[in-house]
Amino acid sequence: MTVHYNFDTPYTRKDTDSLKWSRYGADVLPMWVADMDFRSPEPVIQALLRRVEHGIFGYPSGIDGSPWETQAMRQAIVDWLASHFAWQIQPEEILFVPGVVTGFNLACHLFAQPGGAVLVQPPVYYPILHAPANAGLQRVDAELTLTTTPAGLQYKIDFQAFENSITPQTRLFILCSPHNPVGRVFTRLELERMAEICLRKEVFICSDEIHADLIFPGAQHTPLASLHPEIARRTITLMAPSKTFNIPGLEFSFAVIQDANLRQQYQQVTKGLVGWINCMGWVAAHSAYREGQEWLDQLLVYLEANRNFLYDYIQREIPEISLTCPEGTYLAWLDCRALALQPSPHEFFLNHARVAFNDGKSFGSGGEGFVRLNFGCPRSTLEEALQRIKAALQTR
Repeated sequence: MTVHYNFDTPYTRKDTDSLKWSRYGADVLPMWVADMDFRSPEPVIQALLRRVEHGIFGYPSGIDGSPWETQAMRQAIVDWLASHFAWQIQPEEILFVPGVVTGFNLACHLFAQPGGAVLVQPPVYYPILHAPANAGLQRVDAELTLTTTPAGLQYKIDFQAFENSITPQTRLFILCSPHNPVGRVFTRLELERMAEICLRKEVFICSDEIHADLIFPGAQHTPLASLHPEIARRTITLMAPSKTFNIPGLEFSFAVIQDANLRQQYQQVTKGLVGWINCMGWVAAHSAYREGQEWLDQLLVYLEANRNFLYDYIQREIPEISLTCPEGTYLAWLDCRALALQPSPHEFFLNHARVAFNDGKSFGSGGEGFVRLNFGCPRSTLEEALQRIKAALQTR
């Protein structure tokens, strides 16, 4: 039976232990952390209710990651990747981790050595910026290049600068694809060129692809490891249903590592340090991958309309702000530098508009003067936030 989801419905999230809604004052609209204000797919909710009604919450069968104990979950992921990305993997190539952030920190620890370095592409998701130091490694930045086009801001890769940033000490490149916060969905040619440079320089790749399912028409996500077996041999791919189906609090993610030796080395790093997936995350993820497509199809239509509404409103009503038109994710990257807001755009909008964004400077070089906006919310919430911003700018 077809279920029609109403993403316009606002839900009260205060007093629900929500990080997004509890960090700031009660009068603040939170448009920051990548957590959508939509109910998860109905099959996921029903699966969780059935599990709760059982009333016993013992150790899950996937506690040791044994392929024969997690066959249904592994097969659900294998089928999802095959149907959505034409990426053929084997069930045993999947490792489970509590979160993607945990996943790329583990990758840094795997390649940690004195004097070692990790390459990243700022402005980028801020936990990626901190991961190298967490493992005692240096961070090297290959900043994305910002250009202005008639359609708005666009970010590109300076491949010469990318290659020049790699030194003999560089062991790992952390790729964010689709890119958070700039919303790029890299083309196959861009991915091939980055991978070719890394292979030639003997650099391993950890690819954060958590937003892979949230792609708008005109773009297509390609898992980096699907490009060529040699690329797959040196790549750790991190994915999760958390952003796709709005279940981040249940902490279910996975790594696809197709090279057996690399997979074994990665598993060694986790031992004694990384716990298993909790039973509720397990139930939700399996249901989402098996029964969540209908919800996702409707979500993407709604998110695209929100993206277009945001883009048109800013260009029409607040032209001093420039922005990217995201090809993927539900995150918009707003350039507020022309407004010279003090002490920063983030603090100005928080104090004067009572709207909370992510501060652009937390995303590293190239982020100063920007804010990140989460448009994964009912249209009424988005519209109110934009009206508050406009009014605050008019009265400053």
